[in-house]
Amino acid sequence: MVTLKQLAEQLNVSVSTVSKALHNSEEISKDTIQRVKELAKHLNYQPNRMALSLKSNKTKTLGVIIPNVLNHFFAKALYAIEMEATKQGYNIITCLSNELLSKEKESLLLLSNGSVDGFIMSIAEETQVENNMEHISAILNKDIPVVLFDRVAEDLDCDKVIIDDFGASYEATKHLLKEGRKHIVHISDIDELSVGKLRKNGYLKAIEEDANYKNDPIFINIGKEDDLEVVIDDLFKSHKNVDGIISSDNTSGVVAQHKALKLGYNIPEKLSIIGFSDDNVLAFTDPKLSTISQHTMDIGKATVELMIERLNQKNSTKHETKTIKTKLILRGTTK
Repeated sequence: MVTLKQLAEQLNVSVSTVSKALHNSEEISKDTIQRVKELAKHLNYQPNRMALSLKSNKTKTLGVIIPNVLNHFFAKALYAIEMEATKQGYNIITCLSNELLSKEKESLLLLSNGSVDGFIMSIAEETQVENNMEHISAILNKDIPVVLFDRVAEDLDCDKVIIDDFGASYEATKHLLKEGRKHIVHISDIDELSVGKLRKNGYLKAIEEDANYKNDPIFINIGKEDDLEVVIDDLFKSHKNVDGIISSDNTSGVVAQHKALKLGYNIPEKLSIIGFSDDNVLAFTDPKLSTISQHTMDIGKATVELMIERLNQKNSTKHETKTIKTKLILRGTTK
């Protein structure tokens, strides 16, 4: 590996001059900067990141822990995080919890030995179900900053990036009520997660507030072992009067639309459907599915911005929760 000393010897200048030239110091002439950079490029000089991190006490690296890389939302959020981190001069190390508490603990333990300056993470399903946040609290107690996104824990005192899950579902349900829908079903395969509970409560609140809505709320909860298509089939068999569907996840709305069309439902004249998803599902629906857009790219970008702010003012005790606005996008499956 080529060192600063070797560059300095070949150019017959001091190590300090080489270092300053590589950082475009105004103390060094433009001619010298050009000569140093040309030689560095020719010899494929790479700065020693370990030495730099020891000197600055920063690794310029962020640990990112996500529950499921196959989930389109998390894949897109990770892409946005990487893009913004690169823009800010940071690298990322990504770990997957695969929705397991044990994997989440292992990832935090692995990277909390000085490998990263802070963590950006969305909490695993098992962590939320068991309500076990001690491993994250332990990281915060070491003064390692954590920014949570999407799935967060109210009891953890750290920065967070969320969307208004309650408000988004409330707004979508209100739209179906304005259409005059009388039998609105709520479908979810994330009922045990914090975001799933908020979306369910938003639906419930909108129905409770509507004096003209006389029927009980209908919840279809899809478990891990359930066959989604069978559950949706049973929905239409058990609730033949269904005229509105709100899906709180990113797949059941699409399946419900396909099943409804096969059964001869006229969409949207007799049945309206709203999904909770990004635009990745639109290629598979005809008519195009009305959706609640989460603005995933904005979520990823905001997590990095909050982390950089935290790293730059580490002594601040005030933490921020940033809420990214959602948008109800009405397409062919609603009036």
